[in-house]
Amino acid sequence: MALLYSTVSVLGSVAPEFYLPGVDGKVYSLETFQESKGLLIVFMCNHCPYVIAVQDRINQLAKDYAPRGIAVIGISANDPNDREADSFENMKLHSAKYGFVFPYVFDETQAVAKAYDAVCTPDPYLYEKVGGPGGRVEFKLRYRGRIDDSWKEERLVKEKSLARAMDALLEGKPIVGEQIPSMGCSIKWKRFNGK
Repeated sequence: MALLYSTVSVLGSVAPEFYLPGVDGKVYSLETFQESKGLLIVFMCNHCPYVIAVQDRINQLAKDYAPRGIAVIGISANDPNDREADSFENMKLHSAKYGFVFPYVFDETQAVAKAYDAVCTPDPYLYEKVGGPGGRVEFKLRYRGRIDDSWKEERLVKEKSLARAMDALLEGKPIVGEQIPSMGCSIKWKRFNGK
């Protein structure tokens, strides 16, 4: 298990498009969320202890903020040949077991994770919906960083960084303060030619 920290993203950058199958049998894209004020994308998986420690918190964010206009989607890009626990079938079981209220989708080709420059699980990205060229809806990055200041034990959380950013987005205020990287297991990339 390699511990990595999320990389720095350019705030204001536009979310790359995706079309990914969900555990509920639907296909999700950015267009799915065009009625939302914001979109929280979390790269995650089933087996990583860092995700397991915060998945209830992610689920609670979805419960708290979906009614206020911020949608949440979880994307797993891990190679199931590396971790069978992260197979699409196991994603379905995992989502049901833990009662995920947000779409949980599979990036089988890993192209989406690469487009977003995701590196670890969990790796959260918070986007604000804005008008784009030709009246198109775009999502622009406002926050990429940790969920809070205690990945392991929720009872020790003193600073809810992501929730604070979500509140600011909804209030139309700038997201102030340092965006501290998230930390977690490395994404399990596919190996080609034994590499």
